[in-house]
Parts: sequence; C-alpha cells; structure tokens
Amino acid sequence: MLSSLRILFLIVIVLALSSCKKDAGEGGTSSIKGKIYIKDFNSAGQLQAEYYATEERVYIIYGDADFYGNDTRTSFDGTYQFNYLRKGSYTIFAYQKCDTCASGVEPVKVLADINDNHSTIDLADLILNK
Repeated sequence: MLSSLRILFLIVIVLALSSCKKDAGEGGTSSIKGKIYIKDFNSAGQLQAEYYATEERVYIIYGDADFYGNDTRTSFDGTYQFNYLRKGSYTIFAYQKCDTCASGVEPVKVLADINDNHSTIDLADLILNK
C-alpha cells in the first residue's frame, strides 16, 4: 500500500512538472534587437533633422502584462537589444513627443514573437517624432 502511494505521488509530481508552461519573459536563449530613429520637428512642424537616437530609453512588455518588464537605452548608433528571452509574444516601445497628449508624450509600439530558442528577432526601425 505504501509503495503504491509513493508511485502515485511520483506520477503526480512528474505530470505537474511536465505541464508547466513558461510564458514570455527572461530566462531563455533568444534576443530581440532593433534601432530607434528620430525625426526632429520644430514648433512649426517642419522637419529639422533625422538621426539614430543615442541614449533613448526603450521598454519591453512580456506577453500580455500590464506593465513593462525591463528597459534599456540605445547605443551610440541607435541600437538596442533585449537578451535571454523565452518563446512568446513581446511588445517593444519608446516614447515620442505628442502635442495633443496631456503628458506631452505617447508610446510607439511594435510587436514581436519569438517562436524558436536560440533565435534573434531583428525589428524594423522604430521611428519617433521629437
């Protein structure tokens, strides 16, 4: 009787562990990378300059979370990268100027899906108006 209970207990533990599904987030082997491109407008709405952003803050949301999970800053050439990600869906965003928003800024978002381990998702430039 005791040994059959142990076997049943072991089966339950194995099934519970094998049914655990890891959601999007850190702890994996994949990366998402891209660049931030700035379009700088004057107060009259005329384009003054275009360039890749230096030290621009970029955020990542894991899955369908309500809050960002991590952030980074762009390098000298506008590149950013989030490493050690698991399979799943991600939202990358940065803030741009918004004259009609109460806060003065609004997010510009791009979605990315990681479907394979050991992969790198290279996103198109995220264009921000400043």
